[in-house]
Amino acid sequence: MPGDFSSGVRLEIRITPADVGKRVSVRQVVQVTDGHPTFTDTVGVLASWDTGVVCITRRTGETVRIEEEALVAGKVVPPAPARRGGGTGVPAVTDEEIEAVASRAWPALETAPLGGWTLRAAGGFTRRANSVLVTGDPGVPLPRALAAVTGWYAERGLPAVLQVPDASPYADRLARAGWVREADSLVRTAPLVPLTSLPEPPDAPVELSRAPDAAWLAAYHRTGALAEAALKVVSGGPSVWFATAPGAIGRAVVEGPWVLFGAVEVAPERRRRGLATAVMGALARRAYDEGARAAYLQVEADNEAARALYDRLGFTDHHGYHYRRPPA
Repeated sequence: MPGDFSSGVRLEIRITPADVGKRVSVRQVVQVTDGHPTFTDTVGVLASWDTGVVCITRRTGETVRIEEEALVAGKVVPPAPARRGGGTGVPAVTDEEIEAVASRAWPALETAPLGGWTLRAAGGFTRRANSVLVTGDPGVPLPRALAAVTGWYAERGLPAVLQVPDASPYADRLARAGWVREADSLVRTAPLVPLTSLPEPPDAPVELSRAPDAAWLAAYHRTGALAEAALKVVSGGPSVWFATAPGAIGRAVVEGPWVLFGAVEVAPERRRRGLATAVMGALARRAYDEGARAAYLQVEADNEAARALYDRLGFTDHHGYHYRRPPA
């Protein structure tokens, strides 16, 4: 892609890991021929900078991995302007593509590939982070794949669980193999622009931060005895933001054109005051500034209250998925 570093300008790396979440432009060396280097430029959101690898998510959603030693220049650049007359809808995306984005937004502490499947473990914190993401083909016959899955989780003291898109060809095969279906869930999507206009109650300002503070963690009901694993999972992802308001919290993860909303919780005594929408509005505005244009979330199919809220906010069903456990 064309770069935005002018020729003749002294190249400098003016970004650091502290710039994660910002839009950047970087130049890297891709090869050296007869002593002459060839460069390429990448523009996007700095998703992560860890263990010598820089990850940048382009506006298309593609994530580019760059070895730190290959960087020769880098700088923070202004957010991408919204395209006139466009950029407000939901991009076309397959079930498996959005499941992959969602998995990166709720990252397990340990992963392993099995063909196109991804085995995930996080010490038991949440079913999503401790299940196999069934996308593509495992690369071996199904009985062998299931045996490998069962053994991998047994080594970690965890039950074997599969996360399966409803439209997956393996859904019926797993049913015939006796794997038990549970926790039917939905992935729902919506244009982001309308969410940026959600109001903020004057008596409950929403504060955003890069890390969950003590108040956020105390309000998040799912940590329990797995607080250490929970902190690592909720803090992981390409560009993570935490929202805290009096009596309410939320979390968002930006990657390319997408932003995930999750962990939106309101204290019982503070409900029906617009706090959930206020939290989502604050997160939506920050995500829009980072280049996101579409939102998605995951909700259990039988959670009627949450589905009603998301209906009012313009979310529609993209696809369903469920979990499978081995035969009793």
